Amino acid sequence: MNKGPHSKLRRAARLAAVQALYQMDVGGSLSTSVVKEFIEHRFGHEDEKDYIVADEEFFSDLVEGVVKFQKEIDKSISDNLSEKWSLKRLDLTLRAIMRSAGYEIQRRPDVPALVIIDQYVSIAADFFEGKEPGFVNGALDKMAKAVRGAEFGLIGGPSASHG
Repeated sequence: MNKGPHSKLRRAARLAAVQALYQMDVGGSLSTSVVKEFIEHRFGHEDEKDYIVADEEFFSDLVEGVVKFQKEIDKSISDNLSEKWSLKRLDLTLRAIMRSAGYEIQRRPDVPALVIIDQYVSIAADFFEGKEPGFVNGALDKMAKAVRGAEFGLIGGPSASHG
């Protein structure tokens, strides 16, 4: 897996997207104002103290994409949770992680599913010390296999059966 500067910028964008989605869930803010706030006040430049550098375009796409496709993302999350869990029962941070990852799985075929899962499990571990990262891993793996089966060799033409 590539761990170059591009990957660090995307990792920061994903983490910021989770924080922005959480902020929107708690405060009811519009995505446009939250995206603007992050870009203007949280992401910075090297000459600023405690600056955060992120892929701002990717960040904006994640936040706006979750808002635009939230109904189908939420349905996919719900469909891939165990019977004892519901989307409403999820911790707000977990819900933000799942929504951002769900958007990427469904709408960003340019990013490999395994990269998406790895990144969001890592972000879950930044916030939680318990079973939550494993929960995120299981739910995202199930969702990714349902949405992108070909990447996992689950769907395919004749070549899939010759392995």
